[in-house]
Amino acid sequence: MIWAMLALMFLMLLLNFPIMVVLLFVALLMMVISAPDLNLVMFIQQLSSSVESYVLLAIPMFIFAADIIVEGRTANRLLDFVNDMFGHVRGGTGIVTAATSTLFGSVSGSSQATIAAIGRPMRNRALQYGYEDSHIMGLIVNTAGIAILIPPSIVMIYYGMLTGTSVGDLFVAGIIPGLMIFIGFSLWEVFTAIRNDIPVEPKASWTKRWQSFRQSILTFGFPVLILGGIYSGMFSPTEAAAFSVLYAAILEIIIFRSIKVWELYRIAVSTGVVTSIVFILLAAGGAFSWIISYLRIPQALTETVLGADPSQFQILLIMSAFFLISCMFVDSLVAIAILTPIFFPIAVAAEIHPVAIGILITLQATLGTVTPPFGVNIFTACAIFNRPYLDVVRGIVPYILIFVVINLLLIIFPDIIMVYEDIFGSSKAS
Repeated sequence: MIWAMLALMFLMLLLNFPIMVVLLFVALLMMVISAPDLNLVMFIQQLSSSVESYVLLAIPMFIFAADIIVEGRTANRLLDFVNDMFGHVRGGTGIVTAATSTLFGSVSGSSQATIAAIGRPMRNRALQYGYEDSHIMGLIVNTAGIAILIPPSIVMIYYGMLTGTSVGDLFVAGIIPGLMIFIGFSLWEVFTAIRNDIPVEPKASWTKRWQSFRQSILTFGFPVLILGGIYSGMFSPTEAAAFSVLYAAILEIIIFRSIKVWELYRIAVSTGVVTSIVFILLAAGGAFSWIISYLRIPQALTETVLGADPSQFQILLIMSAFFLISCMFVDSLVAIAILTPIFFPIAVAAEIHPVAIGILITLQATLGTVTPPFGVNIFTACAIFNRPYLDVVRGIVPYILIFVVINLLLIIFPDIIMVYEDIFGSSKAS
């Protein structure tokens, strides 16, 4: 029955059924066929209980904060600062793109918002300095994905809620893999610039650097507020999300004066639409996860795939493969809802730290957003840049290879992820 249901899900996806319809239909079908004695009311209760967690309140607030800063001047100020600091070095334009996307990701937590805010100005600038269009689009698509790995990350919030893992620890632990990917991308940009003899930008004076730093310094308050507040125990991740909305509103309305107070209503409506879609997916994924757990499908599937006594490496490798393939075709939150109950208990039983598991799952979600055929960042770039799908995809291959190398490195040596404990210890808020 397991493989028949998987085949049915894949067929419905090919026929363009919405993912929430696929999840609900297959879950109900499994319930009717394999557990006819279960009361349908229990299924309805699971739908509602899947989105009742207090931690999930952070998701709409982080989305709202991201929408506010995308409307404002935060992205341009970050871009000017990073460009003045590094634009003059070899490969500087590419490094500036990667650095600005990473920094903006730590502010917005959204890869799509990063493409929208950073993509246009950086693409235009790179084309002026001789970069190939497909190259710079590939860079933007992939560096935007780093936003999922560094706080605030909706994927980490949802994983933490499902497994009881500290969201604060997940936020801090994601910084190291995010920086590893950024460094890998930057080295590739230096190599590409030398190979293609791409000219460097004029060097900014220290006066201009100081001016751009002063103009952008307040935007660095977002990661300080989120990480500092959570890790000091001042507030929970949900409260940090609320403060991020307030901070974004103060910056863009009062200090930068880039948006008007009455525009918040329009931004909030947009946030509400996105949030409703996310929570419908979470509810459907939660109900699906409940029925497959009730029918003990995870145990049967893992015994078939992993065998009786798998090693840590086997567990992490196969878990990562399942998550990556799933995130290539469906929303990462849905994949986490379905697959986490399958692999998490086995990984924990093999003495793999829950934080390391969560970071590797988040990394697969990141890869899924930039990997053909259905990576959401690819389609976002097609819409933002008004370019054909193949033009965007052509430039992403080197960056995906860098992603894969770092992914394998963390699977082989998951203790790298846990280095944060030696530096910061454990967070006081979950």
